[in-house]
Amino acid sequence: MPLVGEPLSCCPLCQNVLKDSSRKPSCPQCGERSRTRPGLQTANAHLQKISDALKFSLRTRYEHVTEGTNKTGCGALLRMIYTELYITEGQNKEFRFQHEVRQVESASKKIHRETPIGCQDIFKALPDQQRPIRVVLTYGVAGIGKTFSVQKFTLDWAEGLENQHISAVVLLSFRELNLVRDEQYSLLELIHVFHPTLQSVTAEQLTVCNLLFIFDGLDESRLLLDFTNRKLVSDVTQKSTISELLTNLIEGNLLPSALIWITSRPAAANQIPPTCVDRVTEVRGFTDAQKEEYFRRRFRNEAFSSRIISHMKTSRSLHIMCSIPVFCWITATVLEHMLTTEQRGELPKTLTDMYSHFLLVQIKKKKHKYSEGHGTSLQKLTNADREVLLKLGRLAFEHLEKENIIFYQEDLEQCGLDVTEALVHSGVCTEIFREESVIFQKPVYCFVHLSIQEFLAAVYMFHCYTNRKTEVLKNFLNKDISSLEDLLSNAMEKSFLSDSGYLELFVRFLHGLSLKSNQKLLGGLLGQTKSSPEIIQRVINNLKEIKTYDKCPDRSLNIFHCLMEMNDLSVHQEIQEFLQSENKSVKKLSGIQCSALAYMLQMSEEVLDVLDLMKYNTSQEGRHRLVAAVRNCRKARLHDVWLSENHCKTVTSALISNNSNLRELQLSSVKLQDPAEALFASLGHPNCRLETLSFENSTLSENNCAALLSALKSNPPYLKRLDLIGCNLEGSGMKQLYDYLESPHCKLQFKRSVYLT
Repeated sequence: MPLVGEPLSCCPLCQNVLKDSSRKPSCPQCGERSRTRPGLQTANAHLQKISDALKFSLRTRYEHVTEGTNKTGCGALLRMIYTELYITEGQNKEFRFQHEVRQVESASKKIHRETPIGCQDIFKALPDQQRPIRVVLTYGVAGIGKTFSVQKFTLDWAEGLENQHISAVVLLSFRELNLVRDEQYSLLELIHVFHPTLQSVTAEQLTVCNLLFIFDGLDESRLLLDFTNRKLVSDVTQKSTISELLTNLIEGNLLPSALIWITSRPAAANQIPPTCVDRVTEVRGFTDAQKEEYFRRRFRNEAFSSRIISHMKTSRSLHIMCSIPVFCWITATVLEHMLTTEQRGELPKTLTDMYSHFLLVQIKKKKHKYSEGHGTSLQKLTNADREVLLKLGRLAFEHLEKENIIFYQEDLEQCGLDVTEALVHSGVCTEIFREESVIFQKPVYCFVHLSIQEFLAAVYMFHCYTNRKTEVLKNFLNKDISSLEDLLSNAMEKSFLSDSGYLELFVRFLHGLSLKSNQKLLGGLLGQTKSSPEIIQRVINNLKEIKTYDKCPDRSLNIFHCLMEMNDLSVHQEIQEFLQSENKSVKKLSGIQCSALAYMLQMSEEVLDVLDLMKYNTSQEGRHRLVAAVRNCRKARLHDVWLSENHCKTVTSALISNNSNLRELQLSSVKLQDPAEALFASLGHPNCRLETLSFENSTLSENNCAALLSALKSNPPYLKRLDLIGCNLEGSGMKQLYDYLESPHCKLQFKRSVYLT
């Protein structure tokens, strides 16, 4: 059998498939020598005609794209606006417990240390990789460019430029597969329905073609992918559920030689078992140079593009967000409008300010006219516009709670939103459909970007507060809300409860909307507000005094971001001064100052040599918040702290991140919450480079002893030293651990314990 990715040979006369052409280069039927060629690997004119038709269809579909609205078939040439995205080898297990904006921040500082993979090369094995790559999982945050990469790959293939060993590219997006999730199809029927140009392909021809299936947008799936209890499907004519077809394709039971490419946002990527995936890649988006390239391509006027680039660099949050191509489009849309009209005033520096202006621009585009002067706002919205935008806000809010980013007609109708109303506001809510197949008469909707959904959800929530829609507030926050301080503090508290941090940006927007400047822009939507300077100051003080205790350190960082959205730069300035001071141990740091310090240490281009929590003059809670900085240091000394499960997750993510810097981890006088298996299991992760692990004077439960023993038995490749001096080990696991440390199976070069010294 040919290797995956190799073209199959066919006799040009009798079409007999030469299944072992390496040994018999001629056809056993007629003796004619075999030939191979790009595209569908056969001389059959009918199949070649189908291949040409498929390529023509895909070229027509993808050669033109429109930014923001995601509509194809019009707009700019993809080749003209496409900027090569930064794709790297990704993580294989942990897909992070951070909001996607935080992931963008973390990724933006790592890019210069990694080697990129071109999207056209994702199925090409590296020199040290022995087995062929059949299944690739590509993840990246919303709007980072996963779908654009898929379109570029497909267009290159359709134009005959790349990957011509592939016979056919079969693109199946989850947002469209959702439409037939309750139907039963054979794989052959499914291909015929989604790609009418392939309708005359037979089952026999399908099994000998070199196929690539692209499943785009796993995070948008409403299918249940069950890899444990699925029915076995191995015949392309066998009818089954869509979920079972996909799981059998991915596992290799169905068309085992077919290549599979799956794209997803990070939180959904864990739906695919690691054992089914040969390569994990991450789309990092734009580098700093590519951000500038984007704006220079968008605006041919050098002076104009330079001004926009200069402004982008003045705000760290805007500059980081511009790693996301869609955010570059949002920024360009807003700044182009502000700089080419007579509108006066400061250019947006916070995310809330930017998105408020973006909404304003979209409404003006809808009306085909621009207002003038500093007083531009949504105060004069028509009742119809206001009603539609608030319904969109309700849709955004209710589905943000469910973590849905794709909507169907019934979802819109449940929010009282007429389909035609949504289409009129096409810059805010987009219809995505394909007219090739009859099943797609049912349209699919989404917001231009997840952050737009989060912003409109915050606008809706703020509207409910100012208009006393107490039932909505109570259902969301599980308590009565009587003041702005109540609303913001309880929303923050709710955001702490999420493992993924999916409410973090929503909460940042809520705080930003409390400012008069943003309320002035959005007044027609928000209604009458009572945000006096005294109230705003109380909100700021409340943020600075929030107690996080055992909460995930990443959640604490969002408090600092909320202060920045409220234009309170005091904590940022205090930490800048602290970092420049000579005697840092003298300065007493508050909890919020520790959050700001942890953020700045993480974002620093320089890797911290030693993170020693005892060197900082702060409380136990302050030290807990500083744990987040473990992601950007070589040696971490976490002394005299109680590490909850959330803190252990943070340390684990530091150990298994791409290009992990952590080489020494000292957990002295520490009590680990039971269990902490993930922390110990990370020692065997391929990204982990830890050389020294110390639990001096710490307490390990019986379960944690067993987890540590299991990790040591896996022979972590880099771990050389284990220190258990003074360690309190509980239960029977203690003896088993010590027995292993003394056995010849233990590969550690240096080990210390009470029993061994």
